[in-house]
Amino acid sequence: MAHRSARIVPLVVLFLVWEGASRGTPDLALMLPPPSEVFIAAVELVRQGTLQRDVLASLKRVFVALGFATAIGLPLGLLLGMSKRLAWFFEPIINFFRPIPPLAWIPLSILWLGISEAQNQFIIFLGAFFPILLNSVQGVRQVDRQLVRAALTLGASPPVIAWTVLIPGALPSIFVGFRVGTGIAWMALVAGELVAASSGLGYLIMQGRLLFRPDYIIVGMVVIGLIGLVLDALIRFAQGWIMRWQEH
Repeated sequence: MAHRSARIVPLVVLFLVWEGASRGTPDLALMLPPPSEVFIAAVELVRQGTLQRDVLASLKRVFVALGFATAIGLPLGLLLGMSKRLAWFFEPIINFFRPIPPLAWIPLSILWLGISEAQNQFIIFLGAFFPILLNSVQGVRQVDRQLVRAALTLGASPPVIAWTVLIPGALPSIFVGFRVGTGIAWMALVAGELVAASSGLGYLIMQGRLLFRPDYIIVGMVVIGLIGLVLDALIRFAQGWIMRWQEH
């Protein structure tokens, strides 16, 4: 217990130094308000209902986009990992589009979809899709081929081998893809909402800039960080629960 409590000491020291520096330097406080004022701003936004609305809007966009990224990227990644022919055909296309950052698609997506939920979800989808896809491919390819040969020797069919050998063996890499994809999805979300949205945490940050309210900006950043921590913890919990067999 004492060891766990000691882990928060650096964080407490950071906030105390931040509070003291901002309080003691008025010019700094204008650009970087102290944590106490940021907390007051957060309470103000909660009382107005603004923060809850923006959090729900951002979560909805992220979950919808992650759902599509998983539904397309995971099975496609598993297929490419299992089939060299499919990989030979699709990998040049994937490697062409993969380096293009989601932010570069924003102008084109606005032309295609307008300033809408679909436009923001498309940008988030692009951020999450490739990590999920590539980690699924890599996970299948890293499975010990001896296990596959053993299953073939025992008379297992390709679908059975895929379900009982390849997918379980690829799960660690697949979950890494989920974690990386979720993190990039939040970065793409904020970028999309900064440019083309009327709600969400990115929109809140932009409004803070326009109103010269750095406390609002920091509230948005802190909430994004906290949600990211929670989502990552949930993914790790799901990984531990689904992969209980690894403990044995």
